[in-house]
Amino acid sequence: MRRDRAARVSEAQAPAPYRVLARKYRPASFEDLIGQEPMVRTLTNAFETGRIAQAWMLTGVRGVGKTTTARILARALNYATDEIDQPTIHMREPGVHDQAIMEGRHVDVVEMDAASHTGIDDIREIIAQVRYRPVSARYKVYIIDEVHMLSNQAFNGLLKTLEEPPEHVKFVFATTEIRKVPITVLSRCQRFDLRRIEATTLMQHLSRVARAEGVEAEEDALRLIARAAEGSVRDSLSLMDQAIAHGAGSIQAATVRDMLGLADRVRVIDLFETLMAGDGRAALAEIRSQYEAGADPLVVLTDLADFTHLVTTLRYVPEAAGEATLSPMEAERGLALSKSLSVRTLGQVWQLLLKAIEETRASSVPRQAAEMALIRISHAADLPSPDELLALLRNGGGDGLPAPRGAGPASPGAPAGNGQAPSAPAMAAAMPAGAPPAGPQTAGGETLRGTAALRAMAGPRLSLASSAPAAQPGEARPLQAPEPAEIRIASLEDFVALAEQKRDSRIRMFVRRYVVPVSVEPGRLEIALTPEAPATLPGDIAKRLLDWTGRRWVVTVAGTGAGETIEARETQTRQTMLSDAALDPEVAAVLAAFPGAKVTDVRLKGVAEEAEPLPVPDVEEDRFDDPAEYADDDDDF
Repeated sequence: MRRDRAARVSEAQAPAPYRVLARKYRPASFEDLIGQEPMVRTLTNAFETGRIAQAWMLTGVRGVGKTTTARILARALNYATDEIDQPTIHMREPGVHDQAIMEGRHVDVVEMDAASHTGIDDIREIIAQVRYRPVSARYKVYIIDEVHMLSNQAFNGLLKTLEEPPEHVKFVFATTEIRKVPITVLSRCQRFDLRRIEATTLMQHLSRVARAEGVEAEEDALRLIARAAEGSVRDSLSLMDQAIAHGAGSIQAATVRDMLGLADRVRVIDLFETLMAGDGRAALAEIRSQYEAGADPLVVLTDLADFTHLVTTLRYVPEAAGEATLSPMEAERGLALSKSLSVRTLGQVWQLLLKAIEETRASSVPRQAAEMALIRISHAADLPSPDELLALLRNGGGDGLPAPRGAGPASPGAPAGNGQAPSAPAMAAAMPAGAPPAGPQTAGGETLRGTAALRAMAGPRLSLASSAPAAQPGEARPLQAPEPAEIRIASLEDFVALAEQKRDSRIRMFVRRYVVPVSVEPGRLEIALTPEAPATLPGDIAKRLLDWTGRRWVVTVAGTGAGETIEARETQTRQTMLSDAALDPEVAAVLAAFPGAKVTDVRLKGVAEEAEPLPVPDVEEDRFDDPAEYADDDDDF
């Protein structure tokens, strides 16, 4: 007997079990619900005017208060005290049913998790119970959480009851996937979209909880927790609970940063400024130091992308520097960087960081992937823009180009810049406006016949002569079909142009590559063939000439040709122009400034570009025509 009495005394003196902050500070009324003012205003007006709906649909991300709001609604519907016995939003003192409802154990407030009760049988059970009046409360309230998990049969079975429920039944649904709920169910409910909690409101709430718990909390630490919670009150309280345990009863920014695996925000901004200065060596040293301090390389890159977004935002909306989630240091340095960096640079850094985050996430060694990404970003920041390159070349050639950051003075003759070759668009943009085309030149500056050579490479086009007389001014032209124009071929280039016009790319390619012209006369063509030419090529040429010109041509093959094929001549001319273009003073300055750069193309104004030749088909396996087709044309060879 004495032992039982002692046991009861010890149990009474035992401390109450610890409750996590997310449960301990769960709102019990609409006055305690933070960040959902539009919903509270609507429900307040509805309750005061007696326009209470039969069903509500609450949607939002995790942790914004959907289930809590559903319980508060059930409490408001069944609120009863000695003075008040009607539904009301203003619950200033505990009611008869409040504690049981908020703890989820009231007999007339049924909570069902649709994730584990998805079938039609569970809905049949609800349908069978709604006909009975509540046991003790005013309304029988059914709270169905994660309602989108119900099956189609369950939704269909609920429709009739949801549309015409008994007057003593109310439904409250909660879901994070509103798009998965059928429109037939949504149309029978009042929908409320619970918003993410703003960072300022969340920080104020966390500060009140810290004071209530008697915990010292730094403002920067609460800022980090609010930023990591992403608008979720439950997540912020869970992180705060963890931070209190991690910091042995206090919440400090350093402990929160270590707990979340975050990099120091100051060091992230220092790393960003180092990258914008093009100092790759210092950037590598900084990220390695952060890695040794416990920072995750992926988190560092994500923070860099976040700060890049902040700087870009501050460039257009400077007022955003006053947000509560930004520390004074972040706002000040971010605003200064937004005024000194161009939008083009920030956009390029953003794209490079997005690609770096993806590569780092997929890499087996994230630190190496992050370091390679920072090297790319530092070189991209160091590379002069096309406008800067043009101004430097106009003012003094390549000698005025900036030296790499972090490097010593350039030695005589050493290339300036960061050693990265410019792209073709950058080289084109860097040429002085109004300057003559970069044609082949000698070392002394004497211009060679580049334009004439390129025009000769293009070859003469077809000469079309019409035999129809021209109409005199004012003379009426007779209504008759025009006579077909006579096609004249005076060179092998004319035949190639005609093949291109007829869309016969194969014969055009073979003639350009394997045929050496000897002589061309009206109705007669003498050619020489390279050893790789198909055996049926002369007959193919003769047949095309007959089909396209309407007259028979005699195609003869000479033993050897003194000239070159069209393709060989064009290739030789192109190589000559490329090599001579590199001797141009301005082009030479660009090449000297960027080691490894080379001239890849030379184009002149007013000269049409030839289409790229198609690949040569296998002459052994793929013939154009059957050789027997020309059996009756042997006398033409």
